[in-house]
Amino acid sequence: MPRLSVNIDHIATIRQARRGDEPDPVAAAVLAELAGADGIIVHLREDRRHIQDRDLRLARQVVRTKLNLEMAATDEMQRIALDVKPDIVTLVPEKREELTTEGGLEVFARVEAVKKFVGPIQDAGIPASLFVDPDKQQISAAKKAGALWVEIHTGAYANAKNEQERNKEYGKIVESAQLAASLGLRVGAGHGLNYVNVKAIVRIREVEELNIGHSIISRASLVGIGRAVRDMIELIKT
Repeated sequence: MPRLSVNIDHIATIRQARRGDEPDPVAAAVLAELAGADGIIVHLREDRRHIQDRDLRLARQVVRTKLNLEMAATDEMQRIALDVKPDIVTLVPEKREELTTEGGLEVFARVEAVKKFVGPIQDAGIPASLFVDPDKQQISAAKKAGALWVEIHTGAYANAKNEQERNKEYGKIVESAQLAASLGLRVGAGHGLNYVNVKAIVRIREVEELNIGHSIISRASLVGIGRAVRDMIELIKT
């Protein structure tokens, strides 16, 4: 059964709508862990649109499971990661105008640059994961770049408009997960996963971890974060 890590970014999104103090994403992290989450994810964006530096530093102090810092491959973020020391760093592409991460990191065309970036992070004892599309070239490139993990981008699968398209995208995820595992990479999956489409991803043996945010936080706004996390864990288990 894959482990569940919960992305708390959108708790911060609600807070930043008023530039106030609540709701507190760090409090949400604690409640998610108490409900059974195996990890907490925060994405410290360059524009600080939701998670703030304060949130990351407090999360590092209180998270007792696994703190995953999503970030762009910039000098600033590398310095922050080396200072805060999350349990894992996930490199993601980032564009200021996007609403959310729109696709996987381009690793194939930038293997040496990515390798150079993740080197100091992993030398500091922080495993590096690369958020990549379900593409064999990108998976192989992630291995060459020295990453220990890949997170397979499930957005195209989640957004498929019909069953034929969904099956096609699902097949890419399965093949990518199998290739990654055969190369010695550990495998996570995430983006767009919800209470309806997650079951198929759970069946992929190579996927060790599911990284889910928006759907859990959306349900939490109606039933509370504890219930939302427990509902997702129950789906993953069955």
